[in-house]
Amino acid sequence: MSNLHNHFIDWLRNAHAMEEQAETLLEGMKTRVKEYPQLQSRIIQHIQETKQQQAQLKTCIERLDSSTSTLKDLAGKAIATGQVMSGVFMEDEIVKGTIGAYVFENMEIASYITLIAAAELLGDSQTKHVLEGILLQEQEMSDWLLANMPTITKAYLSQK
Repeated sequence: MSNLHNHFIDWLRNAHAMEEQAETLLEGMKTRVKEYPQLQSRIIQHIQETKQQQAQLKTCIERLDSSTSTLKDLAGKAIATGQVMSGVFMEDEIVKGTIGAYVFENMEIASYITLIAAAELLGDSQTKHVLEGILLQEQEMSDWLLANMPTITKAYLSQK
């Protein structure tokens, strides 16, 4: 059982680092989508959700007598910074950024589904409840991106 517990803690740390990465990606995207006010508004909303998710994950990790991984958090932010910077050189950054955000949201969804299964196996209903709330937010963002991708694409192409 301790091996399962160790995996669970490690995966929670990975999720915290993933949310740090998400915040950096969203912050970088937020300033460059001013011409798409609905997208910018949704990104700003999700930045707030992401910060809340980070805090919730940290609380879960600490309740399990552990701590977040500074190295993983920094690595996630560094990767995101590189991703944000690479978008500056793309003419169609808005379209590729939206696709990338959708893919990232679905990676988060898969991670939280995995974490929920582990929490169930461990009998950790408190963490499971938190993870289910985060999963719902990630699904809502993914659904929003998918539903709005055609509109964003057409708006971009109409400007060309």
